[in-house]
Amino acid sequence: MRHFLILVTLLLTLPTFAQRKNLIEGLLKKSPELFRSVTSRPDVYDVQILYTQIDRDAQNRPTFRSYGYKLDKKRYFYPASTVKFPAVLLALEKLNELKKTHPDLTRSTPMLTDSAYARQSRVLTDMTAQNGLPSVEHYAKKILLVSDNDAFNRLYEFVGQTAINERLYRKGYRNLRIVHRLESPMNADQNAHTNPIRFVRDGKTLYAQPAQVGTRSFRPDSAIRRGIGFMRRDSLIRQPFDFTDKNFFALEDQQAMLKAVLFPDAVPPKSRFNFTPNDYAFLRQYLSQLPRETTYPQYDSTYYDSYCKFLLTGDHKESFPKSIRIFNKVGDAYGYLIDNAYIVDFERGVEFMLSVVIACNSDGVFNDNKYDYDSVGFPFMGNLGRVIFDYDAKRKRQWRPDLRVFQVKYDR
Repeated sequence: MRHFLILVTLLLTLPTFAQRKNLIEGLLKKSPELFRSVTSRPDVYDVQILYTQIDRDAQNRPTFRSYGYKLDKKRYFYPASTVKFPAVLLALEKLNELKKTHPDLTRSTPMLTDSAYARQSRVLTDMTAQNGLPSVEHYAKKILLVSDNDAFNRLYEFVGQTAINERLYRKGYRNLRIVHRLESPMNADQNAHTNPIRFVRDGKTLYAQPAQVGTRSFRPDSAIRRGIGFMRRDSLIRQPFDFTDKNFFALEDQQAMLKAVLFPDAVPPKSRFNFTPNDYAFLRQYLSQLPRETTYPQYDSTYYDSYCKFLLTGDHKESFPKSIRIFNKVGDAYGYLIDNAYIVDFERGVEFMLSVVIACNSDGVFNDNKYDYDSVGFPFMGNLGRVIFDYDAKRKRQWRPDLRVFQVKYDR
């Protein structure tokens, strides 16, 4: 009898799992004119999609239901600038820990970076800041607004290579490794070494952090190679490009981390970050604020609304609808496009999470600057975002969500 009941239970759950597995595939098939060119070549475009529906109860508490398309936590893709998001989170968390013994430290305390190892560089000023000085807060803004590479490198140096990875692993984010700076010529040894840093105010040092060196190898067990060739200077090297020592950040871990920031009560305590209410408000603001809404740094029209918002609007440069906000972090490098987003429409009461990666390198050659971003990647991201948005907007919700916590006051 017990075995019979188990069998019945399994049979009853099969349709649910099948539906959850096939929902996104079904939506893609309904619009072949938009997606067939990509879905018909899975080995070329290597798409992964994670769509999460959000429903509220009478007390506005959220529940989450996720649907995947070709998800694989172990399948490698280059995460590009998406690794900047955990760097911001860990830098804010580290500041809060330091404040226990150094109570004068704040997000806006000037942070001066020195050099102590090969290829390291100093940062003593930042003329994009209102006071002309760098800080954790200003670096975080530049990362979340326009994905600034140097800002990431400075937070990477502040947190430290070993600490970045081990702290994330302890929180349960294990399908990642963040082991190098971005847009930097440094080798593995140089990336393991991080700069000495001082936090100062009015000529006084509030906290000094000596140079650090990573004490642990995060190298994968086997080599990771992609494509058929790569450019080195002006020569084509006809062999796969080696990603073994590059960063990695699985799509599911990306969405889980965004969920921990936007819905901290909905994740296990160990997966949360040690933030103050003000930290959460800061992150909600700059994950969704547009460059044109920003006072410092000041951005011109080069940084259009969708500059760092690929889903829904990545294939055009028009202004966003006022009722829609996207809280997200994108990445694009080596032909990979990634967007990890929470999308809301305040007028229609729509909210969902959507995380996507697509490889845009149909010729299989890396570093040739011939990626399919404009012809394939951005149209795919824009179309997918709109299709999922339309589907989510039409589905029935028992309770309309109260989204006021996400209605943020922006710089301007």
